[in-house]
Amino acid sequence: MNNVQKLLTYMEKENLEAFYISSPANVRYISGYTGDDSYLVITKNKKYFITDPRYTEQAAEECPDYQIYNWRTPGKTIGDALGNIISTEHIKNVGFESDKVTYQDYKEMEDKAKAELVPTVDVIETFRAIKSEEEIACLRISCDIASRAFEKIIKDIRVGVTEKELASKLSHYMVMEGADTKPYGGILISGARTSLLHGIPSSKALEYGDFVLMDYGCQYKGYLSDMTRTVVLGKATAKQREVYVLEQQMVEDFEAILRPGTTGKETYEASLKAIRGTEYEQYNYGGIGHGVGVFVHEIPFLGSNSTAVLEKGNVVTVEPGLYIPGWGGVRIEDQVLITEDGYENLISATKELIEL
Repeated sequence: MNNVQKLLTYMEKENLEAFYISSPANVRYISGYTGDDSYLVITKNKKYFITDPRYTEQAAEECPDYQIYNWRTPGKTIGDALGNIISTEHIKNVGFESDKVTYQDYKEMEDKAKAELVPTVDVIETFRAIKSEEEIACLRISCDIASRAFEKIIKDIRVGVTEKELASKLSHYMVMEGADTKPYGGILISGARTSLLHGIPSSKALEYGDFVLMDYGCQYKGYLSDMTRTVVLGKATAKQREVYVLEQQMVEDFEAILRPGTTGKETYEASLKAIRGTEYEQYNYGGIGHGVGVFVHEIPFLGSNSTAVLEKGNVVTVEPGLYIPGWGGVRIEDQVLITEDGYENLISATKELIEL
C-alpha cells in the first residue's frame, strides 16, 4: 500500500471526503515533492497540489499525477484555493491537521471552505512511524554519511578552533560525502557548554581538556540521520572518564531491551540502571529518544512519560545523557532500526572514549 492509499483508507474509515495537508514533512511523505510552499488536498478521485508560481514547474515534474493549483494571484489566499477546490468537488467535509495550522489560517478556512472542518492529529505522522524498505535504505545511507563525517571532523578538533568553524566544516563534510545540500541545524559545543541539551555553536574557542559534543545529521533524499558523539580534547580527567563510562553503560542498557513490544517508558527505566543511587542520577533528562524519518523528531517518542510501544520498522534514536550544569555533559546517540526480534544500529561510528 503506497502512502496515498494509506491516507485514502483512513479517510474511508472516518467518512472523510477530503483531507487537507499543510505540514511540509507530510506533503513530502504523501506526494514526494521536495520544494517549498506546498499544500495538498486529497479526495477519493483526485489529488490537488497547491503552490505558487515559483514552484509550479517543479511540482508538475515531481508530482505528475496531481492537479497543480496556483494560489498566489492578486488578492487571493490559500484559503481561497481550498474553498474553490471544495466547491468544485462538492465536498461536504474535509479533514485537516489541527496542530499544523495557525488560528488565523483556521478562521480563513472556516470562512472560505464551505464544508465541515474535521480536526485531526498525527494521522500521517502515524503512517510515517513504520518505515518502508525504500525509506530504510535512505536512512541507512544518511546514517553512513554522518558516521563518515565524524571520522573526518575529529581530525580538525584542536585547541583554538571555534565551535562555529567546526560546525561549518562538519556540514561541508556531509555534503561532500553525498548528503542533500539542504541542511538542518546541528549542535557542536564544548567545555562547560556541553551541559546544554540543545546548545547552539558559538564563537567559543576550544581549550585543552574540553569535552566536545557533536549532535548532528544530514538528509539523504529527504531522510535524516541524527547522531551524537562526545570526545575529549586532550587527556580525560578521572571525572570525565567516570561520566563517559556511565553514559556508555546507559546506552548499552537501553539498547539491550530494544525489540517490538518494548515500551518507551521501559527504555527510560533501563537507561537509569547504571546511575541509580549515584550522584549523577539527578543529571539525566526524561526524553531519551524519538523517531526519525523525513523529520528529525517524529513518532514514536521515548522517555519517562512515553506511552509508545515499539514496532518492527520503527527507526528511533537512543540518546540518554548526563548533563551537569557548570561542568559539562556527555551524550552518545545512536539511530536504530527495530527489527523482528531486536534492533540494527544504523550508526557505525565508535562509542569508545576518544582523547584527541
